[in-house]
Amino acid sequence: MSKKIKQIAIYGKGGIGKSTTTSNISAALSTMGYKVMQFGCDPKADSTNTLRDGTYIPTVLDTLREKNKVNAQDVIFQGFNGVYCVEAGGPAPGVGCAGRGIITAVQLLKQLNVYEELDLDVIIYDVLGDVVCGGFAVPIREGIAEHVFTVSSADFMAVYAANNLFKGIQKYSNSGGALLGGLIANSINAPYSRDIIDDFVAKTKTRVVEYVPRSVTVTQAELQGKTTIEAAPNSEQAKVYRSLAKKVIETTESKVPAPLEISELRAWAATWADHLLAMETGEVRGKASGI
Repeated sequence: MSKKIKQIAIYGKGGIGKSTTTSNISAALSTMGYKVMQFGCDPKADSTNTLRDGTYIPTVLDTLREKNKVNAQDVIFQGFNGVYCVEAGGPAPGVGCAGRGIITAVQLLKQLNVYEELDLDVIIYDVLGDVVCGGFAVPIREGIAEHVFTVSSADFMAVYAANNLFKGIQKYSNSGGALLGGLIANSINAPYSRDIIDDFVAKTKTRVVEYVPRSVTVTQAELQGKTTIEAAPNSEQAKVYRSLAKKVIETTESKVPAPLEISELRAWAATWADHLLAMETGEVRGKASGI
């Protein structure tokens, strides 16, 4: 009997640091001895770049358009420390649904029996979380991933995207869909950022998996086309990513979140806006102000 592969999906709005976070988790897990595949589900097909010195790989959809028969070696490439890299890709510009690539790529790799042959321990899907439409919802809807994590900063649009994802998870939870492992708080430097995220997870009945600070180490690594784990393995930031990777891989219990209605989310955000304004003008001496 083949072993059970741990399948994880990481969502987040574009530009939030989702692929950076995912690639560092993949790299960290590989250094811990796990056999990892990172499955890029963004039509931009750049999820795995920092695992491969900044280079792009042929996507599943592009390869299928060019060839009648696709072999595993046409679409699976190894990166840092043996991490297997796959990019689903997207449709030709202006045509079709971007999420379709995920469905097609998952089906193809299953047909090729890739997961078993590579003897994988973990597959991490890196999924765009701005829209949880048909294709992008596949890892949740069909329960391909057991555990879903979302990357969010304290910015309202990032929190809004995370809340939308929670709605998608809640919707499919009754029919065997994936459940939420927690929120990865990214770019958390100011004390109030942490307070905002803590308040949001408390309101939506989830948890923060790790607080990841914004760091120039990440920028330096990415300018070299590398993850922080590869470029600066002894840095403080690498320690944070290793801690995060350990928590993600050891997550065994995921839950149905309690998303806020849009009116509740707006009211919540307005309260925080007032609070931050009062802090800035010196009216508040509270936990968030650090005084």
